Amino acid sequence: MHTIIHPLKSDSRSRRAGISTRQENLRKPHYDCTEHDDALKLVVYVPGVDAAGIEITAKGPDLAVTARKSHFVRVNWHALHLESAQRDYRLVLRLGHGLDFSRLEAEIQNGVLTLKLPKKLPSREPTAAPALKRVA
Repeated sequence: MHTIIHPLKSDSRSRRAGISTRQENLRKPHYDCTEHDDALKLVVYVPGVDAAGIEITAKGPDLAVTARKSHFVRVNWHALHLESAQRDYRLVLRLGHGLDFSRLEAEIQNGVLTLKLPKKLPSREPTAAPALKRVA
């Protein structure tokens, strides 16, 4: 008779395992990114999501879009691997510091989320004050 002894998991492993299981419930959506002269246009395809399920966060140079579907249970529900088709979406992109996230414009229509991120205006260096002439 064989005995299988599983090694004890450390706290750090179990914490990482908890994070990965939460990430498995989300999938990365398809998206298109187009750069224009004054803005960056990002089109994210999230079918089955309405405006109430969209969460957009910006932290530093990163933009995170979380899109949650409205989940419902069918009357004649059977486990047929439909859970994978009903997963929520999460997209994280590193876009840099050149965009003005505070002026972000978002619109969703028929499962297509369109984001417009204006570019920051180039900051002008303050010019040095003209040197004062000494009058003797």
